[in-house]
Amino acid sequence: MIARIGRGYRGRLAPSRAQNHRQAFRSELGARCLAAAIALLCCSPAFAGEPRVLLLRGWFGVFSTGMDGLADELKSKGIKAQVAGHLYWSTALKEIVRDRAAGKTGPVVLVGHSQGANNVIDMARSLEKQKIPVDLLVTLAPFMQDPIPANVVRAVNFYQSPGWGAPLTTDRSFHGKLSNINVGDDWTIAHVSIDKSARIHAEIAREILAALKPKEGVEEASPLTAAAPPQSPQKNLPPQAQAH
Repeated sequence: MIARIGRGYRGRLAPSRAQNHRQAFRSELGARCLAAAIALLCCSPAFAGEPRVLLLRGWFGVFSTGMDGLADELKSKGIKAQVAGHLYWSTALKEIVRDRAAGKTGPVVLVGHSQGANNVIDMARSLEKQKIPVDLLVTLAPFMQDPIPANVVRAVNFYQSPGWGAPLTTDRSFHGKLSNINVGDDWTIAHVSIDKSARIHAEIAREILAALKPKEGVEEASPLTAAAPPQSPQKNLPPQAQAH
C-alpha cells in the first residue's frame, strides 16, 4: 500500500519535474544565445570603429578650399570627413594609432592636395610602421614624393604633365592597386584648381564609397581610375570625363 502510494506520488510529480527541467534548460540556452549575440555585435563593423576620412589642404590652406567642398559632398552621401591643414597630419597619425590600440579598426581614408598630398603619403608610411593599413589614399598634385608604402590597399594619384606633379611609384612589397591619372590635357585644371574639379570630386567620392563598403562582389569599373598594376604608366583623363 505504502509502495503503491509512493509510486503514485512520484508519478504525479514527474510532469512537474520535467517541466521545471525544460524551463531551466531553456533559460540556460537563452542566456548562452544572448551572450553569443553580444559577442557577435561587439565584433561587428558597427562596433569596430567609425571610418576615418581625412582631407588635408595644401600650404596654409589658402588654395585648397576644394577640400571643404569635397567634405560637404561626402556628407551628403552619409560620409563624415574631417578637413584640416597639412600640418595636422602628425596629430591625426597619433589619433589613428591610439584608436587602433583601443580596438577601433574602422577603415582609414587619406586625401590630400599639394603639400597635403605629400603629407598623406608620409602618414601612410608612418602607419605602415605601426602595421595599420590604409584602405584608400588619394593625392592631388603631389611633388617629389616617396613611393607608396605596402600598407596601402588602393591609391589614386591625380597630376599634371606638363604641369605640377608626377606619376607615383610604389615600394617593392606593394601588392595593392595604384592608378596615376594625368589631367595635363585639361586646360580647365591648374594646380590651384585641381582640388575643386567637379569631375575629380565625383571620382574621389566613388573611390571612398567603394573603400568603405563591405568587400563583396566585383567593384564597378570607373572610366577614370580603372585598376592599374603597381608602378602603373601614366594615363590621360579621357575627354568625356574632363572637368567643366
